[in-house]
Amino acid sequence: MPEVNTELEFGSVFQLLVAVILSAQCTDKRVNQVTPELFLHYPDAKTMSQAEVDDVLEYVSSVSYPNSKAKHLVEMSCMLMNKYGGEVPSDMNELLQLPGVGRKTANVIQAVAFGQATMAVDTHVYRVSHRLGLVTKKDDTPYKVEKELMKHIPEVDVPRAHHWLLLHGRYVCTSRMPKCQKCELESFCPKNLEHSKL
Repeated sequence: MPEVNTELEFGSVFQLLVAVILSAQCTDKRVNQVTPELFLHYPDAKTMSQAEVDDVLEYVSSVSYPNSKAKHLVEMSCMLMNKYGGEVPSDMNELLQLPGVGRKTANVIQAVAFGQATMAVDTHVYRVSHRLGLVTKKDDTPYKVEKELMKHIPEVDVPRAHHWLLLHGRYVCTSRMPKCQKCELESFCPKNLEHSKL
């Protein structure tokens, strides 16, 4: 597998955080279409913290849930300015205090920006982990999948493993009509095992 990273485009840790917040239930492709203009006007926490929510909304109106995301971005920027001098913290608990940041977003920031061994579980990672038998049916929440994957993936590989699973789910093991004939893992995919219920 070649070196992999997020497909989101950004120029700083703050911009990565903004892009990941915008990417919730939205495609990276769509986010990458709106962030250049957004970052031109609000490149950092200081400028975004001074913005009106409606001003930010103007730039992010084509992403999913634009009203709440615009509100979260301004509130998140204000908190960064007030508590962290405009810098994005690397600590999980501090990240989770930021408006618009849940566990998946915090894990992405820790892995991509700070190189920490965290496993962000989005819909692709969740689906592929189950289809490949990396987790069991009992692992029925993103958090359970995260914990199970973390038990078995070497720590050094964890930041990349998120992207390996995500990109495999995005381009090969897709939700509808997976491209099994193009899959390098097809020969030992659990669906081919006798009595498999996958």
